Amino acid sequence: MGLARSEHSNPETPGEVATGTRVVRRDARASAQRVACDICVVGSGAAGMSAALEAARLGRRVVLVDSLPVLGGQAVNSIIGTFCGLFSNGNHGFQFTHGIADEILRDLGGMEKKLHYRHGPVTTVVYYDEIALGRWVEESVRKAGIVTILGAVMRGVQRCGRRATALELATRYGDVIVEATGFVDASGDAALAWLGGFACREPEGVPVFGTQMVALEGIVEAAHPTRAELAAKMQEKGDSYGLLRRNCVSFVIPGRNIAVLNMTHTQTPLEPLAASKATLEGKAQADLSVKFLMAEFPACFGKANVRGYGMPGIRQTRWIVGRHQLTLDEVRRGHRHHDAIGRTAWPVELHDTGAGYAWQTFPEEHAHYIPLGSLIPEDADNICAAGRCIDADLAALSSVRVMGPCMAMGAAAAHALDLAGSGSVRQIDVAALQKRLSDNLDRRDGGGKDRNTR
Repeated sequence: MGLARSEHSNPETPGEVATGTRVVRRDARASAQRVACDICVVGSGAAGMSAALEAARLGRRVVLVDSLPVLGGQAVNSIIGTFCGLFSNGNHGFQFTHGIADEILRDLGGMEKKLHYRHGPVTTVVYYDEIALGRWVEESVRKAGIVTILGAVMRGVQRCGRRATALELATRYGDVIVEATGFVDASGDAALAWLGGFACREPEGVPVFGTQMVALEGIVEAAHPTRAELAAKMQEKGDSYGLLRRNCVSFVIPGRNIAVLNMTHTQTPLEPLAASKATLEGKAQADLSVKFLMAEFPACFGKANVRGYGMPGIRQTRWIVGRHQLTLDEVRRGHRHHDAIGRTAWPVELHDTGAGYAWQTFPEEHAHYIPLGSLIPEDADNICAAGRCIDADLAALSSVRVMGPCMAMGAAAAHALDLAGSGSVRQIDVAALQKRLSDNLDRRDGGGKDRNTR
C-alpha cells in the first residue's frame, strides 16, 4: 500500500508516493548514440555561437558541441565582461562586426544596467553582464532549433582523406557520434583539427599567459582608483602580496557597484595535470589580488565581496596550419586580403610575460583584415576554424582573437561551409562569400553609442 498524503497535499497530485526502483547495470556492448547534421560546431563561445546561429538561419541542420555543461564559452563563463574589437578606433568609432553582434547590443542594451559603452582615445569597448549574455545565448540557440550536446569531450575524429566525417564524443550520460557534412572548429585549442590528425601550431619557447577573472560586488564606484594608481601601487607593493602581474586592470560596471578584475597572469598549458594545477593557482592569485585591493584601496574595495570566479581565461594555446598565416606585418599595414572575411582594429595585445604584456595601438582610421585562408586548414576540405585557433603568428593572433572579430569569423565559417555544401571550402566562390559578409567588411555605421543613456 502506498503512503498516505497529508490533508495539505496538492489535490492535483496523485494520492500515492512512488517508491519503485529497479536494478541496472551498464551494458559494455552498448553502442554510441548517432546524430547527423549538415554543420557541426565545436565550441559555443563568441565564434562558435555566431557560427551556429548563422548556419541555422541559413536553413542548415546544426549540432553545437561544448565541453562545458553550459553555453557561452569564455564570453560567459570566464567573466570576460567586455566586448573588444567590435568598433573602429577613436572615441566614437563605427561598428565593425554585425550579425549576432547587432542582436546582442540591441537586446542587452534594452535591459537596465546590462550594457555600458566606454569610449576612450584608443577605441570603444562595451561592458556587459555575463549572466544576461549567457541567457541570451541559451535562448537564441534554443529558439533556433539547434541541437546541443553539452559536457561533451571529444575522444576522436573520424576522417576520410581530407574530410572529417564524424566526432566521437563522451558525456556523463553516454557516448555520442556526430556525423556532419562540414565542421566549425571554434574550440579555442584547435581540438577538432588536433584530434583529427590535421596539422596544428603551438607557441615555441614563448609561454602565452591567460587570466583568472574575478568579479567583486559591493564596491564604492566613486572611490575606484585610476589604472595609473593601481599600477603604481602594484609596482610598489606587489612583491609583499605575492602578486605575479604588475600592470593590471580593474574595471567598473557602472551603476551596479561591481568591478571585474583582470589582475592575474597564469600559464595555460595543454597537458592535463599541469592545466588542472594552473586552474587552482589562478584562483589563488585572484585571491591575493582581492586582498591587495581591499587593503590598499579600502575606500573602494574595503567592504567588497567576491561575486564569482570565472573559469580560466585562455588566450592562445594551439591553432591550425591554414592556407594562409596572418602576419604581424599584414596587421600593421592594414592589408586587405583578396579573401577578407572580417576586420578589426584591436591593438596587438600579446601576454607573453608573467608581469606584463605587449600593447601596440593603431591610428584612428586603421583596420586590419582576416583572410578566409587563415580559417581553412591546409590539409582539410570541410573544416573551418573560427576564433583564437585560426592561423596567425603570435602577435597577429593576439590582435584578432577578441570577441568582435571572433563573431565575424564564426559567421564567415558558417557561410563558407554553406556555400561549399558537400564540396570543398577551398573551392567556393569568394566573391559570393564576401557579398554575404559585406556588412562585416565595408559597413561604416552603427557607432558606439551608449544605449543606456537613451
